[in-house]
Formats: sequence, C-alpha cells, structure tokens
Amino acid sequence: MLLAAQSPNDPGRITVEVFRANFLMTVTDKKGRFVTDLTQPDFEVVESKKKQTILEFVAENNLPLRLAIVVDTSNSIRDRFKFQQEAASEFVKSVIRPKTDRAIVVGFDNSAQLLSDLTDDVGKLESAIRGMRPGGGTALYDAIYFACRDKLMQDQPMYKFRRALVLLSDGDDNASRYTRDQALEMAQKADVVLYTISTNITRIPTDGDKVLKYLSAETGGVTFFPFRATDLTQSFENIANELRSQYAILYRPEPLKLDGLYHEVEIKIKGRKDLIVRTRKGYFAPRT
Repeated sequence: MLLAAQSPNDPGRITVEVFRANFLMTVTDKKGRFVTDLTQPDFEVVESKKKQTILEFVAENNLPLRLAIVVDTSNSIRDRFKFQQEAASEFVKSVIRPKTDRAIVVGFDNSAQLLSDLTDDVGKLESAIRGMRPGGGTALYDAIYFACRDKLMQDQPMYKFRRALVLLSDGDDNASRYTRDQALEMAQKADVVLYTISTNITRIPTDGDKVLKYLSAETGGVTFFPFRATDLTQSFENIANELRSQYAILYRPEPLKLDGLYHEVEIKIKGRKDLIVRTRKGYFAPRT
C-alpha cells in the first residue's frame, strides 16, 4: 500500500510506504505430498505478462498465525454438531502456539457472533467452541466478511502474519447482507486463505459444496468433504499440516497500478511441471 505519514522522530519529514504484493502458497507434487525444500530461485512470478522481481521469500513455518474458526450453527448442521465441536477443539490445541499465534471463534446462524476475540489462550478458544448451540438461519457470507475485515486484518503490517480462516458449513446462505463475492473480496484484501470443510454427508454434490470449493480455490485454500463424522479429525489435521508447510513471496508490482482493481498473478516453479502451486489468483491494488 502507498501511504504517507509523519515521521515520529522528525515531524517535518514525510515517510512513504510502498505497496508490496504478498502471496502465501502451498506446493505439492501430483500425489498431494507437500514440497518444503524449495528456495527463492525456484519460483517465478508473472503479472501482466511481465516477470516480477521477488523482494522477500520465506518458508512460512514460523511467522505468527492469525486464525479464524468460523462454524455454521444453523439448524441445517444439527446432526453432526457435537463432533464438529470436538474436532475443532483438538485442531485449536494442535495449531495455536502461545505468545505467537492468535485466533478467534465465530459462530453464525441468522447473524455472525464473535464467541472469542483474538487470543492465544487455547482454553478460552476451546470454551467458545464447546459453548456453541445450533439453531436459526445461515449468514455465511456475513461471518466471513466480519472475521476478515474486523479481526484478521487487525495486526499489521500484513506480510508479517499468516492469515487463515477455517469454515465448517454446508455452504448455504439465506440471511447475509453481504454477497458471496463481497465476502470473497474482503478475504482477498485481508490476505486470508480459506479452508472449507463441508458438512454435507449425502455424497451428492450441492450448490453449497460449489460455493465452498469456489471460496477456497480463489484464496489458495482447499475444501474437504468428510462424509463420516470421524473423518472431520483428519480434515483438521490436513489443514494443520498445510499451515506448517507453506511459502511466502513478497514483491513490488512492476508496473505499479494503484487503481483499486483486481490484478491476476501467476506463480509457478521453474522447470517443474510435476509440482503444483496453490495460492490466490491475484490481489486488489490500493487506490490513491
């Protein structure tokens, strides 16, 4: 982002922070196994048909995590609700590192409710998850929008943190003020990767499943379909493993266009067609 501000040491001096695009990514082979031994020269970034110069590259193992656990508490998921709570609680215990990571818990039915604010206290997060009760409508998009805009974006600068949102839902929405694409745009602006876990156990694809897959794909995440309640634990474990197996790339777009628009970006591994890069497909530039 291009910002102008007074220097705290010299009030007469104006400092400028130049916008840099930040991409968090996962690299796998064609069997889905994580590839964690790549270095900066292995990556190529292309925007507007022009190769970009990578300014910063890091294996994303140790940066602080900002995580949202967002759970559908509407009537539509009542039959598996207790097991979802157990699996989500175990996930929080396995992922959150005290004094390093922070997470929130959001439940949603007719509206989004913040059940635990950003904290590294695993006990508080577990209590919030276990205290949920199902009932009401489904404001899915509002919950995503709220978690990304009002909470996950709080800690700055953006590139100093990994941001992820884990969503348990059937993908249906009947109560939101915001649309699907507005929720997605806010997630993209907040650099949040969405991991979605479908609560549909019919094995028959639904429109809600398509929504979950779309949200994950556009932000560089993945969707899980645990058809048995016991499979939920494996879905959470897969997400935890991925959060420990990522890379981050930072670059200053050339040419830089501060137009407020969405810019598509392609990131690939040089000379390795056997590897798959999963990341968001672009970024929203700030507007001057």
